[in-house]
Amino acid sequence: MTLTLTSASVHSAEVDALLAGLLLMSLAVLALVFGLIWTYAIRYRAGNTEDRGAIGQKSWRIEIGWTVATLVVFFALFVWGADLYVRLYTAPGNALKIYVVGKQWMWKVEHEGGQREINALHVPVGRPVQLIMTSEDVIHDFSIPAFRIKHDVLPGRYEQLWFNAQTPGSYHLFCTQFCGTDHAAMIGEVVAMQQADYARWLTQNGGSDTLVAAGRDLFTRYGCSGCHQAGPTGGGGTVRAPSLNGLYGSPVPLADGTTVFADDKYIRDSILLPADQIVASYAPVMPSFSGQIGEDDLIKLIAFIKSLAAEGPS
Repeated sequence: MTLTLTSASVHSAEVDALLAGLLLMSLAVLALVFGLIWTYAIRYRAGNTEDRGAIGQKSWRIEIGWTVATLVVFFALFVWGADLYVRLYTAPGNALKIYVVGKQWMWKVEHEGGQREINALHVPVGRPVQLIMTSEDVIHDFSIPAFRIKHDVLPGRYEQLWFNAQTPGSYHLFCTQFCGTDHAAMIGEVVAMQQADYARWLTQNGGSDTLVAAGRDLFTRYGCSGCHQAGPTGGGGTVRAPSLNGLYGSPVPLADGTTVFADDKYIRDSILLPADQIVASYAPVMPSFSGQIGEDDLIKLIAFIKSLAAEGPS
């Protein structure tokens, strides 16, 4: 049996160092405070002839000194932790995007090439991987202890998390938020592979369609193409609706005078709750698809709309 936890990602050693620093400083302060308590309790106990000095004599230099010293150290640890937090939740631009949907009681994973997994996640080593996560039902929590990462997965929202695996191998995946009777069974496996092996795995487990291709089919099936222009040749009907070409990542002026940026959350909300954010100069005529489109299909639709960013606005 070992008391150490496997360290297998770029940031895991730094997370361990930060926690060790916090633990050591806390123990040092604990030892100082209780050491002084016991020293003075014994040295100046009732009946002891130890010289206690004049009652009017007192100095705050020692108290101020150790208080300031510990404050400086803890503040330095705080700055270090804040910097690490920002880096842990800011994915590099070249990160490989993988979609994760939590559901009682399983993890559903889908790669951009259409490969699907249940309670398993295959990733390449040496490359940043960004997880885009949501839940179909209740709050879950996605945790890979060997990578020192965990994040709540919430229904109705997209949460993002990233890591960079460094050591090939198989690692535990847990849900660490109680989510129902079979919460303990909501576990999985993360398989970190050499990049050549990962490319081979993608080829051998290729889906029938990529996310973009599947999203294009859904876009037509749900009738979106009857109103929205999407692509150089498709879309646009008798109803005046915003073009989706070049939408993703661009600012969107709203009827209430505010402006939002079209990210995954905005597109998702526009599909399920179209009346919440009306685009300026357009009538609120789009129907809500809430309860009609599942999270799996939403991921595909969003992937297709994101692919239209290259088309540019029309």
